[in-house]
Amino acid sequence: MGASLVAAAVIAAALVIRTALAELGEPGSGRRQWTFLTDSRAASAGAVTGLVLGLLGWRQAGGEGAVWAGLAGVLVAFTVGQGRRPR
Repeated sequence: MGASLVAAAVIAAALVIRTALAELGEPGSGRRQWTFLTDSRAASAGAVTGLVLGLLGWRQAGGEGAVWAGLAGVLVAFTVGQGRRPR
């Protein structure tokens, strides 16, 4: 596994650990942090970002570019979904 893939895995693990620590401090906060997965606007923004960057990343760096594009898509969806109430 290349260093780039390890870095992407560390970032993803850090997001999960952040959620777990928040959940320990305030029960229910982890669920609120991940509500962007059910928000159609946030999920659409993340999917479009991941798809566009994935195509570009695949052409430039192969699989590693696609992994980073997926991570970018999740971060975009997370950012778009912040502060929105689920319906």
